[in-house]
Amino acid sequence: MEANPIPEGYSSVNPYLTASNATLLIEFILKAFDGTERQRILRPDGSVMHTELRIGDSLIMVGEPRGEWKPQPSMLYLYVADVDTIYLQALAAGGESILAPNKTFWGDRTACVKDFANNQWWIATRLENLKPDELQRRANAFFEQMAKNTS
Repeated sequence: MEANPIPEGYSSVNPYLTASNATLLIEFILKAFDGTERQRILRPDGSVMHTELRIGDSLIMVGEPRGEWKPQPSMLYLYVADVDTIYLQALAAGGESILAPNKTFWGDRTACVKDFANNQWWIATRLENLKPDELQRRANAFFEQMAKNTS
């Protein structure tokens, strides 16, 4: 049987997170973002070699690094239906607040939490769809205001 070059249920790009305690990261993702676990492969010592989780329609892989592969934090941007609820849920699951929910110039309401492995989870809900020229106008106004605030 011939295999599809991109397996069913995967995207072309799939985040892979590593943490010294992958089990703790997996538990955080399940609780904070209503994730579901698809599969888990354990090493003989019981550590997590590879896990696949779903958050909404996205696949995230998690594993414990070994040898030359060291843990490294990532930054992810996660769209949800209600940023405020998921932000509080992520805090309750052990996340650390980096930014409380707020409206951005690009039309999203966003917040950010950090997990124990220093991954930043930018949580967002789209509030308005902007045309490129309006987005650029708002970006210019934002940067002008930032410059005034630092003067």
